[in-house]
Amino acid sequence: MTATDTQVMGGFERYLTLWIGLATVAGIAIGAIAPGVMAMIAAAEFASINLVVAVLIWAMVYPMMVGVDFGALSGVRKQPKGLLLTLVINWLIKPFSMALLAVLFFEIVFEPWISPEDAAQYTAGLILLGAAPCTAMVFVWSQLTRGDATYTLVQVSVNDMIMVVAFAPIVAFLLGVTDITVPWSTLVTATVLYVVLPLAAGLLTRRMLRSDTAIEAFSARVKPWSMIGLITTVLILFGLQGQVILTKPFVIALIAVPILLQSYGIFVLAYGAAYVLKVPHRIAAPCAMIGTSNFFELAVAVAISLFGLHSGAALATVVGVLVEVPVMLSLVAFANRTRARFA
Repeated sequence: MTATDTQVMGGFERYLTLWIGLATVAGIAIGAIAPGVMAMIAAAEFASINLVVAVLIWAMVYPMMVGVDFGALSGVRKQPKGLLLTLVINWLIKPFSMALLAVLFFEIVFEPWISPEDAAQYTAGLILLGAAPCTAMVFVWSQLTRGDATYTLVQVSVNDMIMVVAFAPIVAFLLGVTDITVPWSTLVTATVLYVVLPLAAGLLTRRMLRSDTAIEAFSARVKPWSMIGLITTVLILFGLQGQVILTKPFVIALIAVPILLQSYGIFVLAYGAAYVLKVPHRIAAPCAMIGTSNFFELAVAVAISLFGLHSGAALATVVGVLVEVPVMLSLVAFANRTRARFA
């Protein structure tokens, strides 16, 4: 990559929020003007995972996987605080704080504008979001904050293993139902697409390149595609939900309130705790990002299977998708600005 290319990419990343905003507007416009195009993209789906979006996310994750050094895995044991903090936030705090906020807003604060039936549906959707920590996009957020690629992989992998056994019981407890059917095809497919395949490709790339200098040069060349994939993904996600956004703006705004409070609150808790515990920034930032973002494919799939495609619960999980990207970008910017404060 030439110096000019680096400067151009640096300028591109500096205005990433602007490009994301333009992609959001373009997506909503395309969804409203050309719904047939988005219908074709939506039809490319397997196990509740859109394959077009999956390919784009794969493109985003792959550049970071090239940076995963298996020889450095043993170093994770020297920094156990980051992994422990991730697990506490994701499984002992996040699901329950999301449930509390959902009940507070939909049954008390927003009670004059939302019927009890709809309130119960929206609460259920947010509980599903809160119980599903992020698997794929966290690699992108980690890359944008210069996170430790190897440590991030360990954090995500451990979370995925816990999710297999803990997701259904937590959701069943918070929803008060016992017939939770975890869509294993969604869980397995997402893990393979977003973790296993990019990791295997990254490992193969490292072996082919061999030297650290060649690996760094290759990573610099493919990194722009990660940002392009992110912007395209945003365009498609908002395009797929363009009609919903235009027809139910008030409801979406109400659902977004507890999601925003949860997202920023969890980030402050995780990031602040990492600072107090003197966790290095390259571990602390991804740690906070994992707790803040959600595995929305799983949440949407379970909401549809439990409550139906057009249910309020499904709508709430979709709003989680729409809110997540701009929120995470703002937190990435904050994490980058505060890097110097960490050891």
